Amino acid sequence: MTSNSTSVFLRRVVLQNYMSIARCAIELRALNFLVGPNGAGKSNFLDALRFTADSLNTSVEHALRDRGGISEVRRRSAGHPTNFGVRLEWSLPNGNHGLYAFRIGAKPQGAFEVQREHCVVHFANPTIPSASYEVHSGQIHGYSLASPPAAASDRLFLVAVSGQPEFRPLYDALLRLGLYNFNPDVIRELQAPDPGEVLASDGRNLASVLKRMAEQPNGPMKRMVELLGKVVPGIKTVSHRPVGKKETLEFRQLVAGSKDAWRFDAENMSDGTLRSLGVLVALFQPPASDGRAVRVVGIEEPETALHPGAAAVLRSALFEASRHTQILVTSHSPDLLDDKQISADAIISVISRGGETILGSVDAASRSSIRDQLFTAGELLRLNQIETDETVHQAITAAQLDLFDRP
Repeated sequence: MTSNSTSVFLRRVVLQNYMSIARCAIELRALNFLVGPNGAGKSNFLDALRFTADSLNTSVEHALRDRGGISEVRRRSAGHPTNFGVRLEWSLPNGNHGLYAFRIGAKPQGAFEVQREHCVVHFANPTIPSASYEVHSGQIHGYSLASPPAAASDRLFLVAVSGQPEFRPLYDALLRLGLYNFNPDVIRELQAPDPGEVLASDGRNLASVLKRMAEQPNGPMKRMVELLGKVVPGIKTVSHRPVGKKETLEFRQLVAGSKDAWRFDAENMSDGTLRSLGVLVALFQPPASDGRAVRVVGIEEPETALHPGAAAVLRSALFEASRHTQILVTSHSPDLLDDKQISADAIISVISRGGETILGSVDAASRSSIRDQLFTAGELLRLNQIETDETVHQAITAAQLDLFDRP
């Protein structure tokens, strides 16, 4: 499997002291599999991205509160780190690229502050000067444009400058990170209508998004339903259906002994069917009405509640979607990884050592076996032979972990 550079938005992610992750510097591709046992910390990597999006969508305070406060977000250890940080190196299809980084520190009585935030936008046109800013604890220390807006120590400055055309595309892309852990019970409930421009993380607006997909001329709806029918035999259509002021999903499925497809509401469908629909809609959701697309889709254990035979269909959907959207998947399913198209470079191995999450490339022996096609990644996982190359992790330098150094 080769990487599609046009779909890669996040090229490198650096984390410091985020939940169980003390440090990591991870290069990302178009399609990425975070592989490791339950409890290793795979979800914490995705949550760092979700925290960034949540902080921009609402506020840092709200994002921290949803996670139990800063004491639950910053890593607990004997060293007692008092801050955590995120660095994202990114690029857009138009050729613009740069970095966005922030560090948030704890203060007494559960308070916090954005200790430092840095953003650089390099433009594809080399004649256009880069745009940038640097903010320390609510004080602006550098701003490339005229008349900077006011900064605050409890908010990300990217929100304040999002009205500037130089920073807006990055802001929009980070705002619309699609990071999913679908809840079938939420999907079964009658849903409140919304514009359906971005699928919610738990699937609570799935009916609205499906309606908008169906309205797209020559859109992905037909392909999505085709794949769903391969995962759940007998499914012929799925559509949005109004129910008073609410809405739900309506499935048409062939039943043994019946010539015509029967109609079923979401409340009558299995967890596996609803999760499969959520995954496929997340992967193929169209751009918003203003053309803004979801640049990254992260899905936690998409194989959950699916029969092993559905893994090949799900894998095909991931490959297909990665041509236009960057995909991150957490998994411990050998069936999902059982394909020679999945290279060792696509796998981020995740293990836990003494309560600390270690992420990195697979060890040399596994890499060699996958490269030489002696085993697929799935076969190695069944044999418990995929390990993180801890020598590479230990060799990460301070410069590689620097949150604010320019690329």
